Amino acid sequence: MPAPRKYPQEVRERAVRMVFEVREQTGNAPGAIARVAQQLGVHREALRGWVRQAEVDGGQRPGTSTADAQRIAELEREVRELRRANEILKSAALDSNDQRNTASGWVDRGSDGSAGDVGRDERGLVAAVARG
Repeated sequence: MPAPRKYPQEVRERAVRMVFEVREQTGNAPGAIARVAQQLGVHREALRGWVRQAEVDGGQRPGTSTADAQRIAELEREVRELRRANEILKSAALDSNDQRNTASGWVDRGSDGSAGDVGRDERGLVAAVARG
């Protein structure tokens, strides 16, 4: 869960809009961010980050847009869930296979009497593949 935001979204949008207006009026003179930040009581670096992100979202600056970043985060979350589900399914399939093979006598016994790794089904498959 992300940390709570210190400034409301309305303040962020207004501040960014004001910076763009001041830049337009002054011909991109330096200090627009500092002046707007002081007027609104917003930290200068926070406002600088908001302006930079607005420029990326507007296509004026290279970088990852907000929409793309959200989509990437959603996809990463989905990948994590799918990998976890796959591990659960693999584990369940292996457990089910072990129980079925042991119950039906399909487990190959090693020379020491312990259950071997290869059952009759697997040996038949290996032989079929070897015959090609």
